[in-house]
Amino acid sequence: MFVGLGSTATAHGDVLSEKISQALRTAGVRGVVQSGWARLHCTGDDILTVDDVPHAWLFPRMAAIVHHGGAGTAAAALRAGVRQVPVAGIVDQPFWAHRLHGLGVAAHPLRRVALTAEDLADAITSVTTSAYQLRSQHFSQLLADEDGAARAVGIIAKHLESRSTMEVLDGR
Repeated sequence: MFVGLGSTATAHGDVLSEKISQALRTAGVRGVVQSGWARLHCTGDDILTVDDVPHAWLFPRMAAIVHHGGAGTAAAALRAGVRQVPVAGIVDQPFWAHRLHGLGVAAHPLRRVALTAEDLADAITSVTTSAYQLRSQHFSQLLADEDGAARAVGIIAKHLESRSTMEVLDGR
């Protein structure tokens, strides 16, 4: 189980660390906790706190990913094909958290400001004992099969062509 809140800057890192440690123990899972901007520092025999680790390497090795709902972390977890537990805070994080849940790859989003160890443990248990993994693997394969760069070039080229045609028709 990976737990990381990425670029979440908060003065409540100590409180979050305790909640995360308790949730992992209650759920009965081992954890790799990334300290991040929240300066998480979880304790326990089955918990390892780390600094920066490449998500592309680590995520495929995890049973689930608990994260802040940031677009980059969400995308890395989708590419890895691993189920997720979003703990959203600000800006775009609630949007991505709800989108992941809607896709069926993540538990119902939790709000960081209202997070309890019990809610997090329940979400971890729920996501690790359900069909979320099949959906996660499905979307991982869709992402692997898509040539995003070629598709983007095609869309841009089509837009430029239609714009050039309009300029010719307008006499510019």
